[in-house]
Amino acid sequence: MNSSRSTSASRPGDTQIARTQQPPPAALVLVNTGTPAAPRRAAVRRFLARFLADPRVVELPRALWLPLLHGLVLPLRSGASAHRYRLIWQPEGSPLAVNTARIRAALEQQLPGELHLNVLQSYLYSEPLFSQVLEQLRLQGVQRLLVLPLFPQCSGTTTGAVYDQLGAALARWRALPQLRVIADYATDGAYIAALANSVREHRRQRAGDDADHLLISFHGIPQRCEQRGDRYGEHCRQTAERLAAALGLTAADWTLAFQSRFGRARWLLPATDATLRELPHRGVHAVTVICPGFPADCLETLEEIALLGRDTFLKAGGERFDYIPALNAGTAHVQALAGLVTRTSADWR
Repeated sequence: MNSSRSTSASRPGDTQIARTQQPPPAALVLVNTGTPAAPRRAAVRRFLARFLADPRVVELPRALWLPLLHGLVLPLRSGASAHRYRLIWQPEGSPLAVNTARIRAALEQQLPGELHLNVLQSYLYSEPLFSQVLEQLRLQGVQRLLVLPLFPQCSGTTTGAVYDQLGAALARWRALPQLRVIADYATDGAYIAALANSVREHRRQRAGDDADHLLISFHGIPQRCEQRGDRYGEHCRQTAERLAAALGLTAADWTLAFQSRFGRARWLLPATDATLRELPHRGVHAVTVICPGFPADCLETLEEIALLGRDTFLKAGGERFDYIPALNAGTAHVQALAGLVTRTSADWR
């Protein structure tokens, strides 16, 4: 502002430009996986058809996989998945959509006003689609674009899909924006601190009981992805190790595991469900599970872990099972995301 005033005083010809020029339109787009529009078979089938057809998600030849997907997988899986969604559906809608919307709103309030960022949310496989939001921004003439995939640990199966869709959209743009992508934040200090604080708060509410074993569960990916260069498993281990260190845990106090296996391929190990069955036989009768790879609670946390995981552990001989909710729109989480965005776009002020 001071530079504008000095320019107008010394160079009168520039005065009108200095007074009328507005900050270039800028946008922050949050990207998450997506969710069915309703916990009904048809809606779930539409979502799964988009999701499982992406080559980033299922790395099989299209000529082999797509007939199998539409002829066998979707007819068999849609009804069962719809039942799972009904178990965790909220009055406001899908937990993933509800929590992502709250994160977006809280982040918009947290960001410095001088960044002039229009904060939007989008999904890879459901409405509002990432591609639709990008087209909206193109029509609005956005000049600065920051993309934040809500996948703390980068993987070709998730963040890779964001890059794919972003590249496909920008291929149709003539006036290209300044572009920045926050590819991952697996070891970000504020993110780790937010996770650690959520564990401490859980234990405080348990009247200081910190004797339970901490199971740190991430969404899994096929082992072949890692063999081909995907660093997702490494990112998960880094997050888990830094979280354990922040909590002062010893190696015997916590376990890393991977959940949500799909198909017959070998996935990253150890598996969360197998670990929950094994822990009571190792003398662990109280377990607390946290899922740092999910910024927003969703089917994989609320049903697969909080319901099914609990049942698995207790049937195996466990005595107490607790699930720590995702960071969602908690203050520490939103502040961590705001810090990432602010540092990445600091020169856009």
